[in-house]
Amino acid sequence: MTVAAAGAGRRYALLLAVNDSDYARKAHGGYRNVFFRALRSGEPDEAWDCYRVIDGEFPAAEDLGLYDGFVVSGSPHDAHGDGAPCWVRRLCLLLRTVHTMGKRVLGVCFGHQALCRALGGRIGRSPSGWDVGVKEVTFVDDLEWPFEFLPVEPPRSASIIEVHQDEVWEVPPGGKVLAYSNKTRVEMFAVGDNALGIQGHPEYTNDILLNLTNRLVNNSTIDGCVGEDARRTAESGEPDREFWTGLCKAFLRGSGCTGGGGAPRPPPQGPAPELSCSHQVAHFPATASPIGL
Repeated sequence: MTVAAAGAGRRYALLLAVNDSDYARKAHGGYRNVFFRALRSGEPDEAWDCYRVIDGEFPAAEDLGLYDGFVVSGSPHDAHGDGAPCWVRRLCLLLRTVHTMGKRVLGVCFGHQALCRALGGRIGRSPSGWDVGVKEVTFVDDLEWPFEFLPVEPPRSASIIEVHQDEVWEVPPGGKVLAYSNKTRVEMFAVGDNALGIQGHPEYTNDILLNLTNRLVNNSTIDGCVGEDARRTAESGEPDREFWTGLCKAFLRGSGCTGGGGAPRPPPQGPAPELSCSHQVAHFPATASPIGL
């Protein structure tokens, strides 16, 4: 992948950890476009690059300083365990590196779990099994909201699309739990003001959820009763997508309810030493045949 020289605007890297399903490709032009439509701010000088990390495509070490932020997608793969594919281990190394550089990192679903692992937290299988559907997420009662990335004072709760069987067990050192649900103890966490994990899918629409649910039922990944419940929640109403995508955009820009253009773009920084040996986009072989979430 060719990365353009840094300009005056903000630049972000989408680290795609999922293969496109046939439906996502036909209906939305692939998950790349799903994320871009959800998270782009609309400013003409904002640029996005996409790296398919699931196929072993990573930004080169010397290009990391070009980016203001990184977004890690969901994935059918696990983020936990020593047997994780090599690209997952490399992704965790990359996330540690860019976090140390002060870059903003947003993790979604698998990305939420990978970010937790990368920064020293604990993740694993949920003891309550799969969580699929439009679910209500509750924000922590006694939490002060000093985080300047929040676009508004959050509501008491907000609905979001969930498709996961893994979860965060323990947030990284210095991390704060921001939200929870009936089934998942850590629905959102932050480490400082530059790392944010969200267990649900702010980028998903109900049609994506319904198609994915049908595929998971048809290939026996989830039970039929789980699929029926997910369909029922999708038919009952839409998720609070505008709130969640607004929160993500504000986090990536570093701007909160006071508005404005956010923090000035930092000067490009060099990579951390552990990635300094990489001078081109690195490719690693895939080790599984994911269903394409």
